Amino acid sequence: MLKNEFPGTTTSDLNIAGPTTPISTYDLFVIWHHVAMMTFTPANQSDRNAAHRGPVFLPWHRFMLLQMEMNIQRVLGNDLDFGLPYWDWAADGNLAPARQRTAAIWRANCMGGTGTPITTGPFAYNANDGTSWRIRVVANANGTLTQVSRGMRRTLGSVMQGQTATNRLPTKVHTQLTINESVFDAAPWNTASSGFRNLLEGWQNRPQIPAPGLHNRVHVFVGGDMLPSTSPNDPVFYLNHCNVDRIWESWMQPSPQGHGRVYLPPQSAPASLSGHRINDELLSLLAPSSTPADMLDVSEFYTYDSLAI
Repeated sequence: MLKNEFPGTTTSDLNIAGPTTPISTYDLFVIWHHVAMMTFTPANQSDRNAAHRGPVFLPWHRFMLLQMEMNIQRVLGNDLDFGLPYWDWAADGNLAPARQRTAAIWRANCMGGTGTPITTGPFAYNANDGTSWRIRVVANANGTLTQVSRGMRRTLGSVMQGQTATNRLPTKVHTQLTINESVFDAAPWNTASSGFRNLLEGWQNRPQIPAPGLHNRVHVFVGGDMLPSTSPNDPVFYLNHCNVDRIWESWMQPSPQGHGRVYLPPQSAPASLSGHRINDELLSLLAPSSTPADMLDVSEFYTYDSLAI
């Protein structure tokens, strides 16, 4: 399918605090993301986890996007023409800060706006309407998943804690600088690494790229429920990560436009990099697992309408 630019288990089964109320398949994706963030790889360090802060960041999220897309296709009656949309946030990042907060994506006919809770768009909260969008599972300050029933929160463009400058989205210049990186990833294979993955994830920056960087900055710009480990609670999570995936796909195009379908570290890397080597299994709660190698070319499942960055 073509991605175009502009969704029976109980909480007792999953060790979630609160009532044993049935939760949705969508909530299971939220839980999966949280568990991956809480699973350090290896367990004796506190930086890399099973989905972030290391090389597996891009293939793990591609695997998650595929599973979400397939589940929505299933709900739509096996409609294989459906594809998750992406949000070209760098295009909005080229707008003035005030315009970024009122861009087309935040209109009522798209993802809705900002608020605690948001009150516009398809994911608006209505206390008197039991069918309106609700957040069902969150993580508390101790990292314990807890069941709730509340509206979704966004704080678009709010000033970041400890800073005075207005938060804003990454720009086209930032994405192009990232695409120009020739190496996928490098030692020490974490938030201190150089290379494409870490620039795109947003832990490393350049003089022209303010920290936090690309993917991380988008989470911070949206704020609210996009900030914690349960960030898939906000459906814009998927639009963000589809664009991250699109940038990765652009980077992997054959030379001279791109760098080819390469991945590091190799399987011969030390066991201390388990979970991030090219043939290691990706952490999965909802489907048979896959590997980074399997995720390097998914053109049989989807392509993008444009790889222009």
